[in-house]
Amino acid sequence: MRRKPRIGLALGAGSARGWAHIGVIRALEERGVKPGIVCGTSIGALVGATYASGQLDRLETWVSGLAWTSVVRLMDISLRGGLIRGNRLFSLFRATFEEHDIAALPIAYGAVATELESGREVWLREGKVLEAVRASIAMPGLFTPVVRDGVLLVDGGLVNPVPVSMCRALGADLVIAVDLGWGKLGAYRDFGKPGAAEKADKEPAMPSIFQVFNTALDIVEQRVARSRLAGEPADVLITPLLPGFGTMEYHRAKEAIEEGRQAVGRMAPLIEQVIR
Repeated sequence: MRRKPRIGLALGAGSARGWAHIGVIRALEERGVKPGIVCGTSIGALVGATYASGQLDRLETWVSGLAWTSVVRLMDISLRGGLIRGNRLFSLFRATFEEHDIAALPIAYGAVATELESGREVWLREGKVLEAVRASIAMPGLFTPVVRDGVLLVDGGLVNPVPVSMCRALGADLVIAVDLGWGKLGAYRDFGKPGAAEKADKEPAMPSIFQVFNTALDIVEQRVARSRLAGEPADVLITPLLPGFGTMEYHRAKEAIEEGRQAVGRMAPLIEQVIR
C-alpha cells in the first residue's frame, strides 16, 4: 500500500497580511489537507506555532477582536535596538496561549530567524515556542533583537521569507507554501505620486521615514523570496492578494482571513492534483 505523502506547510513573512495564514489553514483543513510539518517566518512563525500547538481557534478569536487602539496599546516604545521592545505584546501572548516546548508539539514545527552580526540563517527547533516566535518576528528597526545562545537574532524574512527549504529538510514530501508578498509594493502607499499641490511641477510627494524604511524592507523581502522560491520551489504556491494592507494594520484580521480562504480556492485544482 502506497504511503501517504507527508505534507509541509511553509508560512511566509508579511506583517499584518499574516492573518491570511489563518484562512489558508482553515480552507486546507476543509479540503482534508493536514500538514505534518509547519515552518514559519516572522508572522508565519506565530500563526504556525498556534496551529502546531492546537491553539489556532484561540488566535483567530483574539485577532478578530483587535481594534486599532488595541494594537497601539501593545506598543512599548524603546530607544535602543528597535522602536518596540515587544515585552507587552509577548506578556499578553503568554497570558493568552499555553506555552509549549517545540519538541513536545504534536506537529513538527520550526521558525526562521536571522543572526544580526553575520546575516546567517538560523533554524529554531528547540526551546520554548514563544521564544522562537519572538526571535523570528523581530523586524529590524521595529522590534528589538532577541538574544539567544549569545547572539542577536532578528526577523527571518531577511534571509528566508517563505521557508520551503526548512520544510524539505524536516522531511516533507510535498510542500504547500504561502507567499504574502504579491502585490504589496506600491499599492497602498500614497507617496511617489504627485498630489494636487504637486501636479504643476510633477514632483512626487515626500514619504515619511517609516514609509521609506518599511518599503525598503518590503523590497528586500520580496526579492529574496523570489530568489529562494526559484531555487527551492514549493509544490503548491498560495498567494493571498492584500495590496491595501499596511504593515501595522493588524486590526483588519477578518479581511485577511477571508482572502486566505479565497487564495486556497483559486489553487484548489492544483492542490487536489498534487495531494491526491
